[in-house]
Amino acid sequence: MPKDSPVELPAQKTELVFKGRVWDVVTEHFEFEGHTLARDFIRHPGAVAVIALNERQEVLLIRQYRRPVGSFLWELPAGLLDIQGESLEAAALRELAEETDYQAERIEHLITFHASPGGNSESIAVYLAEGLSTVETDFVRTGEEVNLQPTWVPLSEAVDSVMRSDMKNPAAVIGILALARKMGV
Repeated sequence: MPKDSPVELPAQKTELVFKGRVWDVVTEHFEFEGHTLARDFIRHPGAVAVIALNERQEVLLIRQYRRPVGSFLWELPAGLLDIQGESLEAAALRELAEETDYQAERIEHLITFHASPGGNSESIAVYLAEGLSTVETDFVRTGEEVNLQPTWVPLSEAVDSVMRSDMKNPAAVIGILALARKMGV
């Protein structure tokens, strides 16, 4: 059975190429198989995503504008791990409330993946949220979050959308397929 294995290859030198508001671009120099290599990548704090499932076997998706791909994408509620000391579960519940005005009675880890491991250190943990109810928050949506459109979609329809490549957001694709596998859809 294949299983990824972490390995510690210490950086001999790390250069900050670009300092961003959320993530940085760095160049790390390291030894690999007798050679010194240099690799540029985005150093990312990580993120969580939430696949909320209601009693009708529908998942809650949001429609959000994404400038780098010039599209409105259907996505899972998600966000950065940008609060010091916050657990993954707490971050997932916070993002669910901030982006959809829902809270969950139960939350469980579904799957974790690397978003783009060839050039980005981002790891995304996807959580399944159930026992949903509406909640009021004092969170003020700004930027692309101002126009979020939460929509309930039958899980089987979401799977069909993924398989037709109608949905391309990686957290949504992976989360929906993982949930479908878990549910036997």
